[in-house]
Amino acid sequence: MKYVLVFGLSLAALSPVRAQSPITLHSHQANPDHTLTFRYEDPTATGVVLNIDTAPKPLPMHKGADGVWTYTTAPLAPEIYSYRFDVDGRPQFDPNNLLGITPNLVYRGDEAEVPGDAPELWDMQPVPHGELHRHRYTTAVVKGLTANQSEYLVWTPPGYDPRAQTKYPVLYLLHGWSNTVDTWTQTLQADRILDNLLAQRKIRPMIVVMPLGYGEMSFVDGAIGDMWKQKPVVDRNTELFSQALLTEVLPRVEAQYSISTRREDRAIAGLSMGGLESLTVGLRNTAKFAYIGGFSSAVHLVDLQKELPLLTPKSADLRLLWIACGTEDGLLEANRKLAAQLKREGLPVTEIETPGAHVSFVWRDNLIHFAPLLFQPNL
Repeated sequence: MKYVLVFGLSLAALSPVRAQSPITLHSHQANPDHTLTFRYEDPTATGVVLNIDTAPKPLPMHKGADGVWTYTTAPLAPEIYSYRFDVDGRPQFDPNNLLGITPNLVYRGDEAEVPGDAPELWDMQPVPHGELHRHRYTTAVVKGLTANQSEYLVWTPPGYDPRAQTKYPVLYLLHGWSNTVDTWTQTLQADRILDNLLAQRKIRPMIVVMPLGYGEMSFVDGAIGDMWKQKPVVDRNTELFSQALLTEVLPRVEAQYSISTRREDRAIAGLSMGGLESLTVGLRNTAKFAYIGGFSSAVHLVDLQKELPLLTPKSADLRLLWIACGTEDGLLEANRKLAAQLKREGLPVTEIETPGAHVSFVWRDNLIHFAPLLFQPNL
C-alpha cells in the first residue's frame, strides 16, 4: 500500500459522515461546572456509547424520547479531550463537530474542550506567533510512500532571523503510531504551547522539527496489537526511521535554517512510538544530542543491554534524559523498568509520572514541562 501524506485523503472513506448539513444538534457542550455533555441523534440505533480519553471503558449513553442519546461526564480539568461515538458497535465520527477531527491514519476521533477560568497554554492567545513551514522531499529511506515523497514540519519562533549571528538550538519532536506529521500541531497544539511559553519567557527561542515518524509505512497497517507484538517489525521501522532522520531530515533542516550543529544545542523527544524512536536515536547518538525525552515511550520490547550502547555518565554527557509516562498507561511498568536500568548505569534520568493513560492531554503536559528545561545554561 502506498501512502499519500495528505490528511484529507487518509480520511476520504469517512467523508460522507462529515458531509451532513446543516448542523442540527449541539453534540458536545462544555458546562459551567466543567462537565461535558455529549449528544448523538439516531432514533434507530439500539445502543450508543461514548469513548473519551478520560475513561478506561466506553460509557453507555441514554436514549431520550426524541431519539437523541446523551451522556454528561463528571467535572473535568480544563483540557482538550478526544472522543468518538460507537453506534451499534460501529465507530462513528460526531457529524456535528466539523472542526474537531483529529489527524490520524487509523483511529477516528473528535475533540471537545473544557475551558479554564483563564487561557491555557494550548489556547490561542494575543502573543507573537511563530511560523509553521511544511517541507516535502524525495526519500531514499522511508518505504511505502507514493513517489517516495516524505515530509516534515518546522516551527520557527516569532522574530526568527535566518541571518542571526547566533544560531538557534533545535528540538526534533516525534509523533506516535497511527499519527501524522500534523499531529503535534493539530491535535497537541505544540505551536501554540511554544508561542505562549516563549511569550512568558519560560523557554529559549528554538527551532522545532516535526518529521514523518515512520521508516516503513506498512508498519501502520493493521491492528495495533499485531504490529506491536512483532519485535522484528518494530525494530525495522525504528531503524529505517532513525536512518531517515539522521541522513535526510537533519542535514536538510540544518541547510535550510539557521540551526546550531553543536550537540549542546540539539534535543530529541517523542511520544509513544516517537518516544521509542527518540530514546533509540538519542542514546545511540549522544555525540549529536545532549537532551533526550521519551513521553509514554513504546519500550516494552526493548532489551537495553543488547540494543543500546553501554553508556557512562561521562561518555554520554547528557544535559537531560527525561522519561515520562501516565500513571494509568499500560506502558508504565516498561518505562519504569527502562528508567531504573538507565539509573543503574549512572545516567541522569529525570523520571516523571503524571495522571492519565495513553492520551493526548498527558503528552501536552509533557511538552509544557519538558521544553523549559532545554538549552538552559545551568543544566
